[in-house]
Amino acid sequence: MTDPTAPSNTPAPSLHVDSDWKAQAQAEKERLAQQEAARAAREPQGNPDELPPADFRSLVGMLTSQAIMGLGTMADEQGRVVVDLAGSQFAIDLLKMLQAKTTGNLTPDEAKELGEVIRSLTTRFGQITQMIADQMRQNPGSVHATPTAPTGTAPIGTIEPSKPASSKLIMPS
Repeated sequence: MTDPTAPSNTPAPSLHVDSDWKAQAQAEKERLAQQEAARAAREPQGNPDELPPADFRSLVGMLTSQAIMGLGTMADEQGRVVVDLAGSQFAIDLLKMLQAKTTGNLTPDEAKELGEVIRSLTTRFGQITQMIADQMRQNPGSVHATPTAPTGTAPIGTIEPSKPASSKLIMPS
């Protein structure tokens, strides 16, 4: 019988993180930033300490940012990439609900932008979810349960870069 407290010589399971999705997520982030910069250039400049206007685009921008952050574009203080699929899905669902409830009441530009954002986020969410599911099928032991979110909040996982070609996925219990 082995001592469960003894250190294991078995290497930690790993998740291969395809760098393409990171590049695509960064490109999407940059595209949204360019759209925001172009929009800001069209609008009169106010005091830089003031909040942006409380308008439809600001609301869409906030929800989009939440979804993008949940898909692994943010790192925690240890440099691990934070993945919050439940939170990201919730933000995407809110955008879809907003689209349904505002049909016929948006300008053509607002409707087009909202549709593009939803399509892009939905595609990205599917890619990230598929990547994680593939890894879990290929190597079920590569996912470790760990409580990384306070009780009662959406599950958050972290992808910890350990080597350029492999990373560790930690999913909450």
